[in-house]
Amino acid sequence: MFTGRSLVIATKHQKEKVIAPLIEKYLGVKCIVPENFDTDVFGTFAGEVERDDDPITTARKKCLRAMELTGADLAIASEGSFGAHPHLFFVPADDEIILLMDRKNQIEIIARELTAETNFNGETIFDHQQMVNFADRVSFPSHGLIVRKSKEAQDNIIKGVTDWNHLDATVKFYLEKFGSACLETDMRALYNPTRMKCIESATFTLINKAHSYCPSCGTPGFDIVESFPGLPCKICHLPTRSLMKQLLCCQVCTFKEEKMFPHDKEYEEPRFCDHCNP
Repeated sequence: MFTGRSLVIATKHQKEKVIAPLIEKYLGVKCIVPENFDTDVFGTFAGEVERDDDPITTARKKCLRAMELTGADLAIASEGSFGAHPHLFFVPADDEIILLMDRKNQIEIIARELTAETNFNGETIFDHQQMVNFADRVSFPSHGLIVRKSKEAQDNIIKGVTDWNHLDATVKFYLEKFGSACLETDMRALYNPTRMKCIESATFTLINKAHSYCPSCGTPGFDIVESFPGLPCKICHLPTRSLMKQLLCCQVCTFKEEKMFPHDKEYEEPRFCDHCNP
């Protein structure tokens, strides 16, 4: 379905560096990147432009816009969200969505990568040593920084700072003029190798989903639509919160299939049972 076709990667921030080699190798497509494609209109990490939609909708809009610009009917876009990990309290997380849109065949394949491997952070600093401590903590200068006069400020934002001289001069200016400066990690992919690795992992997941074919009609993207907890405890045999089965569905012919024990175990250890280990 994909072999030999042109696929546009809807990015402004060099995500094609990790996406294109994998997609070309495993899906047999030819990747292109639209010129002067401005993804900032869909939202920015620094907050000057708010993201109005959820990540999947935003990725979908990026795909449609890139198709419009290039005339392609096959596109990929990713969208990252950063904040508290949904399961590990007080731990920052990178939640990456990557979407493949095939307008010719009217299908979408979506993959997600959630990881605590991120340098996402921000801090208001009042002196040079605080600047150095923060920069070291977030892997500067291999990872870029954003500098602004305060956390709420939406003017005079300096992005993509990647060397000590630039950082020192910028922070010195803000400290002298305002008494403080706000330092933040620049989460744009080209300034954040850790995030780029997460996008690469999400791309692998997407490829695996693209190689999952509907048993009925052969359409790629035969995927999980619902998961069911209830795996019985090995000791008391009462249902636990662990996954017992998944429901997979084809988005074209709507064929459905249940997959029992997706993690290849029929019972859960009692330490994960709310009855045996309340």
